[in-house]
Amino acid sequence: MRRSTWSDYQKEIADDHYYYVRSCIRQNFFPGSEKAFLDIMQRDLGRDVLDDPLHTSCTGIGYHSDIVPLETIMTVVARQFALMTEAGYENFISSCITSFGIYTEILATWEEFPELEEKIREHLYKATGREFRKPKSLAHTSDIIFHVREEIAQRAKYRLVNAQTGEPLHVVEHIGCHYAKIFPKSGIGGAEFPYVLAGMIESWGGECVDYPERRHCCGFGFRNYLVQANRGYSVANSHKKLESMAPYKPDFIVANCPGCAMFLDKWQYTIAEMEGVTYGQDGRGIPVLTYEEMAGLVLGYDPWELGLQMHQVNVEPLLDKMGISYDPAAKYLGRHGKFIGNPAPSVVNCGSQDMVYNIKMQ
Repeated sequence: MRRSTWSDYQKEIADDHYYYVRSCIRQNFFPGSEKAFLDIMQRDLGRDVLDDPLHTSCTGIGYHSDIVPLETIMTVVARQFALMTEAGYENFISSCITSFGIYTEILATWEEFPELEEKIREHLYKATGREFRKPKSLAHTSDIIFHVREEIAQRAKYRLVNAQTGEPLHVVEHIGCHYAKIFPKSGIGGAEFPYVLAGMIESWGGECVDYPERRHCCGFGFRNYLVQANRGYSVANSHKKLESMAPYKPDFIVANCPGCAMFLDKWQYTIAEMEGVTYGQDGRGIPVLTYEEMAGLVLGYDPWELGLQMHQVNVEPLLDKMGISYDPAAKYLGRHGKFIGNPAPSVVNCGSQDMVYNIKMQ
């Protein structure tokens, strides 16, 4: 059954010449990830990636929050496609999972309703004088890293392996809902067998952790978080996942959605403060990485250049397991080596090495 279903969810991924659109929020959460993607693709692998300063937010958060109307977001997206066309590219790649879902949804809607596409073309031309061609290829940037995973493996300075024991690290991979669940055939492996992160983990020496709530939502949900009174729904979903994965003792979590990575990281701090509970093997938190950060560590990038000091849960236990060398004194140095301040002690091991709690097991 898996073999026949898997064949239905293969995805053709362009090998080069990408028009890259950034996320409007993840640069605030994990500012080094998008730079790491560009460094990996352009500098290490020699790919042509255009990081166009003219593009804007897709307005996806506003759309999903019922603030931005459908035709408005379609016109914004049409402008993105026009910029790609003007730059001479046809392979469109998105850093944000929500944006990826938005672009996929709009292209699918235009296929079904060509008269709406014509209406949007008219809106765009009246507003900007621009015209566009639709992308030949649309992919999320995790698709791209998946596509080049073996090239990264060949250049690897470190592997997802415990340097002391030689055993594979146990990794929880979390797939963003807007990648696999809205349009399953647009994601590698679909909603049932998503392989985009698992493929990276396996190619780089790690082992995926299977646990009951593996495909459960992280709980972000725009209405869950944007409305302060609803945030309990968000933390409850992350709590459910963390409780489910803890008995399997993962070494770290990796996600391909900016919101998922942020919430699985920061809600650990919230849960620890609320309940005195942490989920890592050392009595602290489980480190959470973006896939670009994971790839960067494998390639030997400096952890602080990747921005790992921005995570709520300390990454040093993971770095030590992988045998990665790093300078502890450089962790909180900003530009030009200026000290930017040490965060307050936290039960998830951010700032202090002394405040720890026991793991809560079911």
